[in-house]
Amino acid sequence: MLKEMKLITGNSNVGLAESVAQYLDLKLVSTLIKRFGDGEISIQVNDNVRGSDIFVIQSTCAPVNDNVMEYLLLVDALKRASAGRITAVIPYYGYARQDRKVQPRVPISAKLLADLIAVAGTHRVLTIDLHAGQIQGFFNIPVDHLYAIVLILEYIKKSYPVDNLVIVAPDAGAVERSRSVARRLNCSMAIIDKRREQANECKAENVIGDVGGKDVLILDDMIDTAGTTVQAAQILKANGALKVYAACTHPVLSGPAIERINDSVIEQVIITNTIPLDDKKSNCKKLVVLSVASLLGEAIKRIHDESSISSLFK
Repeated sequence: MLKEMKLITGNSNVGLAESVAQYLDLKLVSTLIKRFGDGEISIQVNDNVRGSDIFVIQSTCAPVNDNVMEYLLLVDALKRASAGRITAVIPYYGYARQDRKVQPRVPISAKLLADLIAVAGTHRVLTIDLHAGQIQGFFNIPVDHLYAIVLILEYIKKSYPVDNLVIVAPDAGAVERSRSVARRLNCSMAIIDKRREQANECKAENVIGDVGGKDVLILDDMIDTAGTTVQAAQILKANGALKVYAACTHPVLSGPAIERINDSVIEQVIITNTIPLDDKKSNCKKLVVLSVASLLGEAIKRIHDESSISSLFK
């Protein structure tokens, strides 16, 4: 029988971990995480975790490799301290876009990361909006896959006139997600024909669907450099769209993303806090941040209680 539930976090997203702990009325397990002069990471867990049901909150966002290594070392420390069960709570799963071989002699990095997480001693995984749903199959341990779209839907209903709204999929991979949202809002959808020139560089070319005289919402799982999103907004405007909004779960927002969004025709970008924003929010007034803390907190509570996770989405 597992003892009490305990939360622990690395350095990737401390603010979110604290919010989850507050939701669950818990204190985070005390840890000491240091770096030696050569870059090696040192981990020490200060509290007793013997027999406990441990949830390790760690997004594998930038700096990706440091955050991955922190997680692996935390799990090893917990395992050697006789933790009862260890659940990886990974709000943002890095390397997810490297989920298949697209060229000869390249790794499937998302699969390798899944293997590392399991081999380290993880018993189950809780994550949000994987870039590709089939990544769940890369794990040989249970995976609970949450969807932040429930939060985004709630915000859309309160903030936008949905009777004149079109949901736009920025590429073919986002069609299923966009169709689901359009169905729930009882509105139409459109698709952007996108061609990928190379990594982090895509070109939006055509709009499939009618957006003339409509407000549009570009919906994706993540925004990285924002190049595709901004191009999509421009082509939607050129096809007669009125106001252009965007929404995503994971605000990677690397490189020139903030500058591009600020200079774009996009009115507002809805994001969540699966990845810490640092100073990006203050540098971009168009960002609206929704917290996934209650979603994660409720899922963690239900995993600990061995009750249904799927009922969160009804």
